[in-house]
Amino acid sequence: MLRVVASLGGSAQGSEIVEALIASLEVTPEQLAVTYPGRPKSVLIDRMDWARSYAKLGGALDSPQRGLFVLSNLGKHILSLPEKEGRAQVEKLDRTVRAERRRRAAAAGQEGPVRPGEEEDIEARVADSDAESDDSWKESLLARLHRLSPTGFENFTLYLLRTFGLELTRVGGSGDKGIDGIGLAPISPVLSSRVAVQAKRYAPTDTIGRDVVALFQRDAGAAGAERAVLVTLARFSAAARDAATVVTPTVDLIDGDKLCDLVQQQQIGLRIVTQVDNSWFKRFDS
Repeated sequence: MLRVVASLGGSAQGSEIVEALIASLEVTPEQLAVTYPGRPKSVLIDRMDWARSYAKLGGALDSPQRGLFVLSNLGKHILSLPEKEGRAQVEKLDRTVRAERRRRAAAAGQEGPVRPGEEEDIEARVADSDAESDDSWKESLLARLHRLSPTGFENFTLYLLRTFGLELTRVGGSGDKGIDGIGLAPISPVLSSRVAVQAKRYAPTDTIGRDVVALFQRDAGAAGAERAVLVTLARFSAAARDAATVVTPTVDLIDGDKLCDLVQQQQIGLRIVTQVDNSWFKRFDS
């Protein structure tokens, strides 16, 4: 995790870090497709998220704003050490973070020793205001969107993009040539760009390759689009992301994680729950 952030220039968005880790570890689509029983999230990506969270809690990464991570002085120090010493530092950091979370779990009412395999359950239950916000809602949202019919997902996608000001006409159906919507994306009060939209209701654990992006580019270009937007619940491979910007029209790729962020930004189909940040009040404890 720390090496990948360093390779990205010392800072990166969470989604960029995951993509770089997948490429660095040469993860296969089959490995990414392994999920928890009853949960649509990839086990491997979940482990990556926890690694990033632990690095932040242990002080090796800083997060100046939501979703953005920066290599801290401690993180830089760990990377400067010889391999054996660096790993020892990381293991020590990991033990410290886990011990603190167990302590907080006990304070929250978890009794008895932590049994093997139970720690992850505790981590999922204990609210930690210092950790990254709970993203379990994203799993629920992606699962709900995946239960839509293909036509329903296309309609939802067009609705979401319209809330951002795009003026789109529904094209879907037989003979749509891979395009579900076409119209204008405003650039300024006097300028707009012709845009084509395609919605792919693939499973959240799927990985979309280069061929899908390249085919959509061809269809969008044939329709006279200057830009294109490909929306999916799945992920895009590194090759697909490269293909999106090599030729015109360039394609803006919206994967499942980014789709969730856009839905949250527009507050569509979500309910906000007010919670008490207990740690904030510690400054007044005597």
